[in-house]
Amino acid sequence: MAVLRKLLFPFSLLYGFIVLLRNKLYDWELKKSTGFDVPVICVGNLSVGGTGKSPMMEYLIRLLKEKKTVATLSRGYKRESKGFYLLTGNEKAAYVGDEPLQFKTKFPGIQVAVDEERVRGIEQLLQLKQKPEVILLDDAFQHRKVKPNFSILLTTYNDLFINDFILPTGNLREPKNGAKRANVIVVTKCALDTSEEDMKILSKKLKVSTHQQVFFTSIRYPKQVYNLQQKTLPTASLNDFTLVTGIANPQPLLKHLDTLQLNYKHLNFPDHYNFKEKDISALKKEKLIITTEKDFMRLKSSLKPEQLYFLPMEVIFLKDAQKFEEVILKVV
Repeated sequence: MAVLRKLLFPFSLLYGFIVLLRNKLYDWELKKSTGFDVPVICVGNLSVGGTGKSPMMEYLIRLLKEKKTVATLSRGYKRESKGFYLLTGNEKAAYVGDEPLQFKTKFPGIQVAVDEERVRGIEQLLQLKQKPEVILLDDAFQHRKVKPNFSILLTTYNDLFINDFILPTGNLREPKNGAKRANVIVVTKCALDTSEEDMKILSKKLKVSTHQQVFFTSIRYPKQVYNLQQKTLPTASLNDFTLVTGIANPQPLLKHLDTLQLNYKHLNFPDHYNFKEKDISALKKEKLIITTEKDFMRLKSSLKPEQLYFLPMEVIFLKDAQKFEEVILKVV
């Protein structure tokens, strides 16, 4: 695979040039970028998948939901529906997308919408009887048709965008200088014991502009897993279970479970995988299944509650959490 990617280097140069030209057309205002009166906060990345956008979206929702009327807007990756759709929370993940359904399930009081055309989606949200006071755009850093008030760029500790290359040789969706559009860069999935010295070194490597701030976060897992009926089991007591993942990067979860010295079988599916009938039939034969919260959204209607449990995750800031929150609250 590595050799093949190197052979595709000329295509990376071509793709990079096209994306760079597109970005310049927006920078020069030759292509239209629409701004809105309501604060719009964009969460995204430069690389494909696995940087922790969903946990960051949830962090922002928790921060803002008691202070403002919050709406989230996603494209609803791989969803069956088309156009603008406002979730009720009763939909199937295949119809609206697993991440939007996760947001609506966990935070029923907020507005959660999907639309592949983000400008149209925001316009539709602003026509609601109860208009949102802040809109969170999920995975929209490359969606230049919307001009956000604030952009949060995520990059993982073990796979920084500065060490990567443009697709298809690397995993970057656009050239590295696109990071300059971000107001804040968050290094995600750091080890809990990451030292301040390491943070300083990484901050220098990122070569941030004077208008940008860098923050460092890690992942925290609770001590129990949950099922559809909110029944819990202590994670440390689990044994001989089947772990099912359909996410871009399951490694942090695997590391966490291995730290607990648990015995399990891992079934790894592609990111945002819509489970087929044959998959469900095979999974029904498993005694106990542990999965991610995102995968749970796609499996909960097909498996029995006593068989299927999920392990949620959340973002924690290693330092300067209050400073980050103050920056966000100033935007809204």
